[in-house]
Amino acid sequence: MSVNFREMANFIWSVADLLRGDYKQSDYGKVILPFTVLRRLDCVLAPTKETVLKRLEELRSKNIQQMGPVLQRAAGQKFYNISRYDFASLLADPNNIAANLTNYIQGFSDDARDIMDYFSFSDQIRRLDEANLLYQVVEKFAAIDLHPERIDNMTMGYIFEELIRRFSEQSNETAGEHFTPREVIKLMVYLLYNDDESADLRKKGIIRTLYDPACGTGGMLSVAEEVLHALNPDAQLKVFGQELNPESYAICKADMLLKGQDASRIKFGNSFSNDQLKHEKFDYMLSNPPFGVEWKKVEKEIREEYENLGYSGRFGAGLPRINDGSLLFLQHMISKMKPVSEGGSRLAIVFNGSPLFTGGAESGESNIRRWIIENDLLEAIVALSDQLFYNTGISTYIWVVTNRKSTRRKGKIQLINTVSFFQKMRKSLGDKRNELSDAHIDEITRIHGDFKEGKYSKIFDNADFGYRRITVERPLRLNFQVSDVHIELLKEQFAFKNLAVSRKKGELAKAEIEAGKKRQQEILDVLLSMRSDKVYKNRDEFVKMLKQSFKSAGQTLEAPIQKAILSALSERDETADVCLDTKGNPEPDPELRDYENVPLKEDIHDYFEREVQPFVPDAWIDDDKTKIGYEIPFTRHFYEYTPIRPLEEIEREIKFLEDEIAILLKHTIV
Repeated sequence: MSVNFREMANFIWSVADLLRGDYKQSDYGKVILPFTVLRRLDCVLAPTKETVLKRLEELRSKNIQQMGPVLQRAAGQKFYNISRYDFASLLADPNNIAANLTNYIQGFSDDARDIMDYFSFSDQIRRLDEANLLYQVVEKFAAIDLHPERIDNMTMGYIFEELIRRFSEQSNETAGEHFTPREVIKLMVYLLYNDDESADLRKKGIIRTLYDPACGTGGMLSVAEEVLHALNPDAQLKVFGQELNPESYAICKADMLLKGQDASRIKFGNSFSNDQLKHEKFDYMLSNPPFGVEWKKVEKEIREEYENLGYSGRFGAGLPRINDGSLLFLQHMISKMKPVSEGGSRLAIVFNGSPLFTGGAESGESNIRRWIIENDLLEAIVALSDQLFYNTGISTYIWVVTNRKSTRRKGKIQLINTVSFFQKMRKSLGDKRNELSDAHIDEITRIHGDFKEGKYSKIFDNADFGYRRITVERPLRLNFQVSDVHIELLKEQFAFKNLAVSRKKGELAKAEIEAGKKRQQEILDVLLSMRSDKVYKNRDEFVKMLKQSFKSAGQTLEAPIQKAILSALSERDETADVCLDTKGNPEPDPELRDYENVPLKEDIHDYFEREVQPFVPDAWIDDDKTKIGYEIPFTRHFYEYTPIRPLEEIEREIKFLEDEIAILLKHTIV
């Protein structure tokens, strides 16, 4: 880095002193961010400004219409400006600063002008001009040296991100939604390139593509390009991205433009509902989608695609719960993998712990995990330390997913536990108090590349994460007694109460209600005549007696009423006979129903005989309700048992503390 990015960000942010009073703190970024981008563009174009204007006159004199490519060559950049103004010349005419600044912005080529449009910069020019602040702000930024010779592109990226973070804090927004710590991105890129065929990346003149569907300010795209160029200076990485936040999109596009990328590959909009790279496939993909963010705003479009297209669309494997769209991003990225016949693809994505295990068997999340694992797409998961990100202190996980696993990895998944790999920062940034050193990144990359079992690495078969969720039933056993207490319970049964309810109106309703009350009393009269201390332990026997009593009273016993009576007059009783259904099979008791997760590699009935039947001999499995699920209990596989301290040691410690307290009390009393 040529300068300290935080010091430069502090200097740029000091412009906010001019805005105090006319702008709320939460609006400072609306001025500072676009002006920073504009000043950087101005500094980059400064050396070729006169050359471009001279070339423009030559082209106009020859009446040439398609001037863009020629002017780009003259500027030595992917963009140019044909206005006669720059920051220095703007200061020469204070009385027309707003008109001249607008003219300057209109002189940019399309991609650069698009950036300023997404900042809604024209609104800020008007507002600053009305407050008589525009000239002072331009003057301040004209004094800020952002020339590439002093500040390289990587440092400029850090400056943009630091300004975004401050802007987000002032606006009570979540800074981490806009960017990811650079050292985490670096690790993700290393894991992405760290496969058996990484030697291909060293071939002369190689061209690869990389995509981020939630690209924020473009940090992942930038770092991926930097790392690839470090591996192979002759390699070319074409980057693509889409971003929903206008300011982040504008900064990302500006950053790509300044780095010589084709900025038109950066798209604005929602990747789910308005995928602007719908038909593209990529060699590599990276993303840090927002954690735990609901997808209700785009639910209609996603559900329609899921229901109408199935696996032909992006979300055929399933839909996660509405309050977390993380796994939607992963499916979206997988849909953009190149076929294996064309070289396949690799992606790395950051998640919190939820996608590992949220959702039971055959839930949306479980079905997505099942589809990914059974298709042998999941290569590795790396658990990172907590407090690495700006907007959350929780632990995070990098998933490495690919459709071109190396031979030794086929059918396998590697879990890497690096929660202890971090160093404390000298100064925290939001929730970020820890960071990864280069040594940590190298070690994690080595562990992944070695693909060996060890303290930090465990290797599993794909099937190790699957299970069958079996439903264990036990028979229903009831006793029955006709008593005053049980008869009172009947009055609360829905079918009984509903007899005296009418949906009609007027006299018809009144007549129906009266008839219903009469029917209720008839039922109660029959039951009152049956009162007894006798407890029936066989349902069939009791039902037979019940029907006979109603028949003797000249009453019919409708099925809903019989069900209500049996419910009110019964109690669960382990000593009672098993209740049988119409086919003579034991009827299951819903209150005794239980579930067991049986590893996919194990026979269900062997498991049942070993783990269930010895404790509940009358239980059975309802095979029709068996479901298949997948989860990744990451922490369980790295759990280390800590023995409880010996009682003697605890006793000595208590005795020591008691003696210490006694001495303190003695001194206090004295």
